[in-house]
Amino acid sequence: MSAPQSPTDLSGFDVPGAGRGIADVFRYRYLLRLLVRKGILTRYHGSVLGWAWSYVKPTAQFLIFYVVMGVFLNLNRGIEGFPVYLFSGIVVVNLFNEAFGNATKSIVNNKALVKKIYLPRELFPIADVFIAFVHFLPQLSILLVVCLFVGWVPTVVQLAGALLAIVIVLMLATGLGLIFGAVNVSYRDAQNLVELILLFATWTSPVLYSFTMVRDKAPGWLFDLYMANPLTAAVELFHSAFWFPTTSELAERPEHLWVFATTALLIAAVLLVIGQLVFRRLEGRFAQDL
Repeated sequence: MSAPQSPTDLSGFDVPGAGRGIADVFRYRYLLRLLVRKGILTRYHGSVLGWAWSYVKPTAQFLIFYVVMGVFLNLNRGIEGFPVYLFSGIVVVNLFNEAFGNATKSIVNNKALVKKIYLPRELFPIADVFIAFVHFLPQLSILLVVCLFVGWVPTVVQLAGALLAIVIVLMLATGLGLIFGAVNVSYRDAQNLVELILLFATWTSPVLYSFTMVRDKAPGWLFDLYMANPLTAAVELFHSAFWFPTTSELAERPEHLWVFATTALLIAAVLLVIGQLVFRRLEGRFAQDL
């Protein structure tokens, strides 16, 4: 009579679909690095200018906005150092738009991997957010050079505000990217809805105009709601860090900016949690719907 066999040790294996969500992304750091590297290397594959486009595109965007909005429509009236003000807002919105837009399409764009192997699906939208951050760095370098040229001397608090702004934007884009990226698998209308949101993002934040225009014309509660928008708070933190140190004493900053920034951080954190919950709820249908 054979001896009873000991039970097989399965502690080293994971049950498909029983992962820890975003926390598992850090367990698959190698795959995350591969996805980010692939996205960066293929961004301008076959292009003559290559990475130079990361400098050309934001510069062209700035020139168009400056000429049309600043010169023709005279929106630069009352805004000292309007070029720095404009570009410091543009780079923030560009980071959000690219991170959110690409994260929304990440699962669909990687359907071959999603259908064939098991890995945390959160890897794809988070990798696209990282890629957007890498493409944000050339724009930030342009802003830094311009600010240094006009006598930029920021404080430590202002620089900390700029870092907080980046964190807010990345958290916001990740949370919304998880939500719409998951919904986009079953309903491709989500992608079109995101394009509308990105269109409004530039206009609902003080990028092309001063926050004082909203403060002076909107009711108090509406202005508070406007400032509680995480993207608005992030843009104003960048203005405070890069534009304000280059201006005179007449330039205005929003009152209670750090209160609005803290509120924006909390909203972004809540959206990140909601995004994770929605993503986990819908990811079971990814392979079937793709």
